[in-house]
Amino acid sequence: MTHIKFSLCCIAILALSISAPAKDQRPNIILVMADDQGYGDCGFTGHPFVKTPELDAMAKESVVFNRFYASAPVCSPTRASVLTGRHPMRTNIPNHGH
Repeated sequence: MTHIKFSLCCIAILALSISAPAKDQRPNIILVMADDQGYGDCGFTGHPFVKTPELDAMAKESVVFNRFYASAPVCSPTRASVLTGRHPMRTNIPNHGH
């Protein structure tokens, strides 16, 4: 029985090592943050007249994450929380203007 478990473990490790991407194939991650821009204010989200050709091209060639949470209603605390991964009160930036 232990031989079967060991064999399955070796096969799993081999499969994971084969399917892992090479080090020079790391993904490029681009985070776009804009002040006072709603979700529907881009061409790729279906806005009737706002033209965003560069964002449309990026969205067409990549993965778009459309579920998100902003930790504050203004820009400074939200940016601080995104950059640090902490709540705005823990970054000592509870309001705008900091």
